[in-house]
Amino acid sequence: MGRMNVSNEALLGLVAEMVMDDAIRTYKEKNLYQQIDSALAEGDEASFLALTAELKSIQSPG
Repeated sequence: MGRMNVSNEALLGLVAEMVMDDAIRTYKEKNLYQQIDSALAEGDEASFLALTAELKSIQSPG
């Protein structure tokens, strides 16, 4: 039975890490979208291009 508990704890730890990683990525994306909107409103092309490149790197799989 001890082995089963260790496996379950490891699995729960991995799930918790995945949930946290997703929450962080979602927060970063929202923040970048807000910054991109501001760059567009201000006509700041350089910031817009840098921010959209960063957003693409966050959204691209692995």
